[in-house]
This record gives sequence, structure tokens and C-alpha cells, in this order.
Amino acid sequence: MAKKLGSLSDLGGFVFSTNDDFSPETDQEQTPLENKEQLLEAHFSNKGRGGKTVTIIKGFVGSETALKDLAKLLKSKCGVGGSVKDGEIIIQGNYRDKIIAILQKEKYRVKRVGG
Repeated sequence: MAKKLGSLSDLGGFVFSTNDDFSPETDQEQTPLENKEQLLEAHFSNKGRGGKTVTIIKGFVGSETALKDLAKLLKSKCGVGGSVKDGEIIIQGNYRDKIIAILQKEKYRVKRVGG
């Protein structure tokens, strides 16, 4: 027996239209902010990573390429690996203080979050 839908959101983003001229709405990228207008958060975490420590940078507003470029800069300055996932920069190891100094030098506002 088929499952009944409570609302359109139960379709999970699926859109069906018989209109030949229909084009689905696309998510607009956020307008990029200048470095000095951005407030980034520097987190330290080891949860869900098998005990490995990472530094997570959250709160970046801008394009995906700009986020990846910033991650590349941080990884090269710290000499470690990392990735970009779900709008966050994940740097391997506890480099929070060093990353905060690098970001402040690049004119970002940075807030240290957690212990």
C-alpha cells in the first residue's frame, strides 16, 4: 500500500510539472562579504573522528570556490591536511591558535569557541 503524503515537503525536493516552460527555482549563492565583515568561529573537536583532533572553521559566507581557496591557504600555512564539508573548513590537528592568527592577518574577524 502506498504511503500518504502529509505535505509537499514529504516529496523530498522532487518537482513535477506538465508546463513545458517550467524551470525549477535554483538556490541563489549568498552575496560575498568582505573579509572584515565576516565573523568566523574556530572550533576544536575530536568527536566522531576516532579520537583524532581537528580544528573546524564555521560561519564563512561566500562562494564554494572562495571557501575552498581559504581552506587551501590554511592547510598550506599549517602544513597539514584538511577538507571542506557542509560549508565548514576542517583542518587536521589542533591548530586553532595558529589558524586564528592567520585569519586575523587576512582581516577576518575570528571568535574562539570552546575550551
